[in-house]
Amino acid sequence: MTKSSIIILASALCLLSFLSSACAKERFFVEGTVYCDTCRLQFLTRMSEFMEGATVRVMCSQVDNAKNVTFDKEATTNALGTYRTEVDGDHEEDTCEVTLLKSPRSDCNEIDKEAHLLQAARISITKNNGIVSNVRQANPLGFLKKDRLPGCAELIKELEINDDGTPIPN
Repeated sequence: MTKSSIIILASALCLLSFLSSACAKERFFVEGTVYCDTCRLQFLTRMSEFMEGATVRVMCSQVDNAKNVTFDKEATTNALGTYRTEVDGDHEEDTCEVTLLKSPRSDCNEIDKEAHLLQAARISITKNNGIVSNVRQANPLGFLKKDRLPGCAELIKELEINDDGTPIPN
């Protein structure tokens, strides 16, 4: 093999390597948990129960046009109440959220619809946010139990909060 053939072959290999890395899509994983909010407080407590078989939606849409959905995928929780789903592509210019869809339990399937209590976890799915890992952790999401468990009154007193989860003024 001549010296010029080796240089051409090495150049071609470098170009192919560059093209394959430039064309490779970014892959991210979104992970999170779903629980039954047994005390209807809108946050995890020691009495919360993690839910197997709950369905969540990971959805991204353009910031300036929420109707233009760029990614939409459902995931189901395992026996520990956790889910993990793959997201293709970098969504730096999008708003991405995980929302509750469906509960496997008839006694714990309410989703609070008030805007300030909406059960959604916003996540950043881009490599340009300072996060090195390709795994994105979403905040826990909870379905509301129809009726509080009997031990919730004691828990509320112990946490020094009101029945609605707000702090008791000092």
